[in-house]
Amino acid sequence: MGGGGQQTESGEPAKGGGVGPDGGLGGSAVYTWEEVQRHSHRGDQWLVIDRKVYNITQWAKRHPGGIRVISHFAGEDATVSSLTMEVVDEMFCHALQQVYLTGHPQSQFLFGRLSFQFSAANDWNEEKITEYGIKKLKYMPYHHQHQYFFLIGPPLIVPVFFNIQIFRTMFSQRDWVDLAWSISFYLRFFCCYYPFFGFFGSIALISFVRFLESHWFVWVTQMSHLPMEMDHERHQDWLTMQLSATCNIEQSTFNDWFSGHLNFQIEHHLFPTMPRHNYHLVAPLVRTLCEKHGVPYQVKTLQKGMTDVVRSLKKSGDLWLDAYLHK
Repeated sequence: MGGGGQQTESGEPAKGGGVGPDGGLGGSAVYTWEEVQRHSHRGDQWLVIDRKVYNITQWAKRHPGGIRVISHFAGEDATVSSLTMEVVDEMFCHALQQVYLTGHPQSQFLFGRLSFQFSAANDWNEEKITEYGIKKLKYMPYHHQHQYFFLIGPPLIVPVFFNIQIFRTMFSQRDWVDLAWSISFYLRFFCCYYPFFGFFGSIALISFVRFLESHWFVWVTQMSHLPMEMDHERHQDWLTMQLSATCNIEQSTFNDWFSGHLNFQIEHHLFPTMPRHNYHLVAPLVRTLCEKHGVPYQVKTLQKGMTDVVRSLKKSGDLWLDAYLHK
């Protein structure tokens, strides 16, 4: 097996094609897969793209998608992840030059690929739900989750769960600068509104704003993700996996405004750094590409997107109950 090419510290491949099809040397050094796989630790990371070995140890810290994203492929062949469906680049690089405000569209697209490569890998999937049932794990009455979702999901996710998680993370990681900024936000908020509404009035105001924000956040994000039939990463090409893991909500003036243009969730996955108000410009191109390659491109109404969230929760709850009682 070849994975050849000169290994460099900069993360750039060596000149030359590594090991050729006939087994000949195309670069100044050749590495076996066993050698590459030994470099899969946080302080020593190699990966292979197109049979060239890259040392990403230092560059991983500067990766636009974060060190965890690129480190996911340390010691492995990342060719499929970084170079899937070259026809996509050829088609979009020209078109997106008219859409992006800054930056080269191809580099933005590559960032999108790596950033969302394992978006569905850790989802709460049917296999995990069934496993909970088989092991008789019952932290909550999961078969009623489609009902108590309305009590603990939209109302509480932002004002309660997110805030607890944020402060817990800042304390556990001793990120005192972020903690100071967070505390200063609440101090500034009360300085602005206390003279008008008093202490309890200010508490009521921020709670009400967070309450509305939480409902918006849950529905807008989950109606494009939660109902999708994507149990785990099935070793599909990157584009197909993204289209399996998300869907769009049909375009309208209200839907564009209500979702902040995140009703184009497919395009958001493919081009996460593109200005959201430009998604509708590339959506027809994405749809045409999907039709050409036989990749499903799902679009739902706003009502169906929301009802599918509840339907999906009920389905997974029923799976858990069946496994809990009968397996």
